[in-house]
Amino acid sequence: MDFRDRVWGKARELKVHIVLPEATDVRMQVAASVALKEGIVGKLTFLGNPDEIRGISKREGIDISRVEIVNHIEEPNLEEFAKTYFELRKHKGVTLEDALQKMKNPLYYGAMMVRTGLVDGLVAGAVNSTAELLRAAFSIIGIRPGIKTASSCFIMILPNRTFGHNGQMLFADCAIVPFPTCQQLADIAIATADTGKKLIGFEPRIAMLSYSTKGSAQHESIDRIIKATRMVKERRPDLVIDGELQVDAALVKEVADKKCPDSPVGGRANVLIFPDLPSGNIAYKLVQRLGGAEAIGPVLQGFMKPINDLSRGCTADDIVNVIAVTAVQSLE
Repeated sequence: MDFRDRVWGKARELKVHIVLPEATDVRMQVAASVALKEGIVGKLTFLGNPDEIRGISKREGIDISRVEIVNHIEEPNLEEFAKTYFELRKHKGVTLEDALQKMKNPLYYGAMMVRTGLVDGLVAGAVNSTAELLRAAFSIIGIRPGIKTASSCFIMILPNRTFGHNGQMLFADCAIVPFPTCQQLADIAIATADTGKKLIGFEPRIAMLSYSTKGSAQHESIDRIIKATRMVKERRPDLVIDGELQVDAALVKEVADKKCPDSPVGGRANVLIFPDLPSGNIAYKLVQRLGGAEAIGPVLQGFMKPINDLSRGCTADDIVNVIAVTAVQSLE
């Protein structure tokens, strides 16, 4: 079963309610129409000026008749949301007036809808930057108890089905933690493995990547990968993980047979954990643009409730997939 069949199928069973704060973006409107037509959600809500939103859909010929449109600035709960945000952020110097202005931003109002249970999840990022979405996520939704590191992963659907799990792989972290510590790398590996189990249904085989395979080079940056790998083994002995591995040793059996013949992961990895965000971000975009892979995400991990980001270069199809992922994450 491929990603779309599995995740879309689960989402159809759940019939959740998702909010889309970037309602004036044409891609968002197309995605909303498709998601409702395909039954991926039970309900979708746009935030913003109804006349402006409907004007765009009429001009572009998009059917959004089934989408609920909420002019959040006129909603009775705007001030109540502002008071809640004030209480959450007053220790950071936020005033009640500041909080009210934040709630007039559809991204922050939407995040508060998620926090208060009015909706099951939020998808944005086609217009807003990742940094702005994360500020809303951290300040309003927060991370789950026991989670020390919020992170992200990309689900990569490769045209060459011999890699990963029938061409499906997870790359992490490509969006949140720039230069993770050993502890953070371990957290990212565990969270991504669990995301793979939940969304794709595979047994994760985690490769902790570096420019060295099993001591072929020596540097303190490699020591960090080795230590993080050891931490994962101690915390989650159920997971199959190995490192440090070069990416060819992680993915290609013939290379693994030479470089790391005893590795439980070599040549068979389906989860790639990059040593830092720059390398992960560059890698996923290279695989997407030059390798013809479909990149779904970034899928955010570790937050109290589902909130997901998009690349500003996303397509409407990308948005539909992330809506489906967000719906499935609501099971947590």
